Amino acid sequence: MYVDGFILAVPSRKLPAYRRLSLKAAKVWKEFGALEYRECVADDLTPKMGTPFLRGLKIKNGEKVVFSWIVYKSKATRDRVNARVMKDPRLEKMMDPKSLPFDVNRMAMAGFKILVDA
Repeated sequence: MYVDGFILAVPSRKLPAYRRLSLKAAKVWKEFGALEYRECVADDLTPKMGTPFLRGLKIKNGEKVVFSWIVYKSKATRDRVNARVMKDPRLEKMMDPKSLPFDVNRMAMAGFKILVDA
């Protein structure tokens, strides 16, 4: 399996719009082959150890941290799915950085090979 992971800051007032965007995106990603699509809003940003997400994202007042991941069968599947998703007309308008409910320049993302699947 292969996982794309994301972390971003979403203004609290735009969280409902982000959720609507995510529900539409999840449908398309899964239709094209993603196994899982998860979007999570931070609930506890005060870890007892390590560096909090706040520091890396430079969270501003009135923003929420969103941690997301999409699971695929393989990296090759991920590449195929993402290529199709990016061309899908249902998401075309939503993918315009000017219309997104968050600052795409402050989003961190990466692809991951699974180390443990318990």
